Amino acid sequence: MTEYSKGLEGVIANESALSNVEGKEGRLSYLGYHIDDLVENCCYEEIIYLLHRGKLPNQAELDEAQARLRAERSLPEGVTEFLRTAPKDANPMDVTRTAVSMLGLYDKRAAVGEPDLEKDSAIALSIVAKIPVIVASFHRFRQGLELPPIREDLNEAAHFLYLMSGEVPTDRAIRTLDVALTLHADHGMNASTFSARVTIATLSDMYSAITSAIGTLKGPLHGGANEGVIHMLQEIGDLDKVDEYLEGKIARKEKIMGLGHRVYKVLDPRAPHLRKFAVQLTEELGEAKWIKMSERIAETMHQRKGLNANVDFYSATVYYSLGIPTDLFTPIFAIARASGWTAQVLEQLRDSRLYRPMTLYTGPTELMPVPPIDQR
Repeated sequence: MTEYSKGLEGVIANESALSNVEGKEGRLSYLGYHIDDLVENCCYEEIIYLLHRGKLPNQAELDEAQARLRAERSLPEGVTEFLRTAPKDANPMDVTRTAVSMLGLYDKRAAVGEPDLEKDSAIALSIVAKIPVIVASFHRFRQGLELPPIREDLNEAAHFLYLMSGEVPTDRAIRTLDVALTLHADHGMNASTFSARVTIATLSDMYSAITSAIGTLKGPLHGGANEGVIHMLQEIGDLDKVDEYLEGKIARKEKIMGLGHRVYKVLDPRAPHLRKFAVQLTEELGEAKWIKMSERIAETMHQRKGLNANVDFYSATVYYSLGIPTDLFTPIFAIARASGWTAQVLEQLRDSRLYRPMTLYTGPTELMPVPPIDQR
């Protein structure tokens, strides 16, 4: 009997070279590149290439990768029809999960069999390209609108915002979403990444693995925290009500959304980047109260409880300022994390072992006779 760790906390289950989450130091890196340097010097498409290929691209490689991504954006007609007819009040994560699963029906490459990394890499790129279109399509259709024509002259961030609104976004909006996608691309062995790797370790297909990941991300303990932050800010309403709200929460020992992190014991290294863009966007839009409220909450909770704001705390304000509906915050998380999920799946396939942990049995230890049904 090995040592028991509830929730597998602290248990090492596999090896990965993709992202290094150093909780005590507050550092995050992708394949040895610090997240600060990647945000400063790279676009999201370079991050996809880095995670999938294991190195940063040169210009020719980036151009080719972008062209391949953009060529994969169109959805099968059957998937588009599903998105058009799905209940308008459906949870967008449910719709995204189902649509990704449906993609596998139209991709003959997805047949279960021995791993083929060249084929699986192509499927991975296709999934990364299509999830933003799925999310935007459902949003447009539920409003009674058609999806704008797919374009191949816009990068991933610009194209998603264009599909959402029908208009090419500003450079600041594009850069802001591009950074958000970069920051959320991969993050060690989190719950959704683990579920993707467990699924593909059975030698199932890529679509099944990413469907598993999306279903896991949907849970409020994993992907829904940024929605909770905006709901909290809306509930508070104004800057002068923040202190009273926090006092009530602290007295009732209730959780404050967007503060603290399961892994980071100091400041989440992703948070300062999104804070900067949140400040810029809210000032540009003339809605500075949201970031002012956020700053007051972060400052108070750090002083009172030693808690730091995490990436969800500021991503909520960023997405809200970009005009993105609250129920699409988690799907955008899925858009970004698809690059990491698919990279993790590809890495699992290179040296896979079936996950088969043990269970600590807590039931009866002595076998009992089964009485006839009329004597029970």
